[in-house]
Amino acid sequence: MKISDLTRVLDAEVLCGEDFLEQEVADFGASDLLSDILAYSKDEYVLLTGLTSSQAVRTAEITGAIAIVFVRGKLPPQEAIGLAKSHHIPLLKTDNLMFASCKKIVEELIKEEKNK
Repeated sequence: MKISDLTRVLDAEVLCGEDFLEQEVADFGASDLLSDILAYSKDEYVLLTGLTSSQAVRTAEITGAIAIVFVRGKLPPQEAIGLAKSHHIPLLKTDNLMFASCKKIVEELIKEEKNK
């Protein structure tokens, strides 16, 4: 799955990083606790969170996230968007709850696997 596919699946709005939406996603992580995100260090994963601070963007960058999806319709401040732009991390926003977002992603991955 690519980040652009994720945008469609979650009916998400791209806040920044349009030039990086064709990256392949290797994994996903979902949490509203920065300590949990720090414990989840993977490469090429997408972080789903309701945390919108610059610290969330920094944490995602440190742990190998290639994109962040803000759930529950939350919008990050301009400082966080600027930081994401400087690190080439696309930011997406969806009105879906965290659980619903995860469910939609899993359903899409299952569908993709069946079509192989």
